[in-house]
Amino acid sequence: MRDLIALLVHLITTVSSSSLGFSFFWYRLKMTNPSEFDIMPTTILVDVQLQRTDVGEHDASLHELRQLIDTLGWKIAGTLTQKMSSLTAASLIGPGKLEELSELVKAPPEVDSVVFDHELTTTQVRNIREATGVDVYDRPAIILEIFHRHARTKEAQLQVELARLQYLAPRERVAGAKERRGGGRGARGVSESFHELERRQVRDRISELQRELDAVHTDQVERRRHREGLSKVAIVGYTNAGKSSLMRALTSSDVLVADQLFATLDTTVRALQPETQPRILVSDTVGFIRNLPHDLVASFRSTLDEALDASLLLHVVDASDPSLRSHIQVTREVLESIDAGKLPSLLILNKIDAVDLAQEALLKREFPDAIPMSALNPKDIEALHERLVRFFLDDMTEVDLVVPYGKEGVLAEIRKNIHVLRESYEEKGVCLTIKATPGTLAALKRRLAESTLLRSEPFTQLYQLELESGHQHPKNQSP
Repeated sequence: MRDLIALLVHLITTVSSSSLGFSFFWYRLKMTNPSEFDIMPTTILVDVQLQRTDVGEHDASLHELRQLIDTLGWKIAGTLTQKMSSLTAASLIGPGKLEELSELVKAPPEVDSVVFDHELTTTQVRNIREATGVDVYDRPAIILEIFHRHARTKEAQLQVELARLQYLAPRERVAGAKERRGGGRGARGVSESFHELERRQVRDRISELQRELDAVHTDQVERRRHREGLSKVAIVGYTNAGKSSLMRALTSSDVLVADQLFATLDTTVRALQPETQPRILVSDTVGFIRNLPHDLVASFRSTLDEALDASLLLHVVDASDPSLRSHIQVTREVLESIDAGKLPSLLILNKIDAVDLAQEALLKREFPDAIPMSALNPKDIEALHERLVRFFLDDMTEVDLVVPYGKEGVLAEIRKNIHVLRESYEEKGVCLTIKATPGTLAALKRRLAESTLLRSEPFTQLYQLELESGHQHPKNQSP
């Protein structure tokens, strides 16, 4: 079956050389549905260890890459290892190792690809592919493929396609440039004109994707505006730390997927369960991972806006993972890059039931403010629920206000989303005594505008102070 598909690919590629635009169509087909057309179940992993790289970090990175390949459903037929003082510009590995890799590819069992745990340049991709005769992947390409397979929402799909075009398209063009090159010295052959046309098509598609993403982002901003002032918690952390399990436990959702070693750009927002008054919204975010492709980091910035919009971050870490410290560092670096590093956060040492007592004691000494727990333990979830409620209650201010009659919609929103202590009816409207966070009060002030008579001078002062400070987050508050 694999040979038949390979023959079809060869025939279509041959036909494409005589048909302008067909090559790009085939490329787009591969980019959109790679799992349906490129069957690559067997690969060889190329392990390059630089002398200056920490052994523990190297081993953790290689182990993670093996898990990523396993997530794709590929089988690792063998591993080629080389220790080097510096990488080779032409092919990353040395000429001797490249020849050894070529022989390894030709030997049984049949191999479809090779995977490097380093980012490859376009020249390196070309040279390795010419030497081995199989497809060449680097770590970013593997990560992009995983994001692509697990993108569910429209925005996530657009983001991944954009990142893949920006990262993979140049490598695809380099790989096929040799066959398309034409004309003599100084000439513009037909093949060269075709290559320029293909490159223009890629640019046009990138522009189209960016316009679609701008439209989606505008819709998201509007949805977030309707949640303005509500109490919001964002779950962040390294992939496979247990974020999905924690989200499922906190929101009593049965529709979230089970934890796997993959990252998605999809974001879910649900109410904390059992529901509180006011409601607390919980959102999950993208799972972080080592050496994310730069274009993908740029693409999912809008997804991470959900974290920027939160009042509290739950930074989830797998307590049983030996690389947890580097995972914490990776997550913090990404949060810093989107200006979310100063938001209040709680470090969650998840899967604490999977470590022994000595390791648990060590972690508690090293991270005294962290919460050791298991997302699968109902008592731990109940305690975290209480902690979240207490965090928002401690930040609330008590104020009095009057909602004029005729503002039933605003009144209904207040009753649903804000903690109402007392309520009475007077001549001018419904009198309420509420407790709310500074952000909620500011949003309510803007919503009521001049139609609401404020009876609390501290409330007015608080709103003015918040406008002057330019933010709505209790930056210095310890949760």
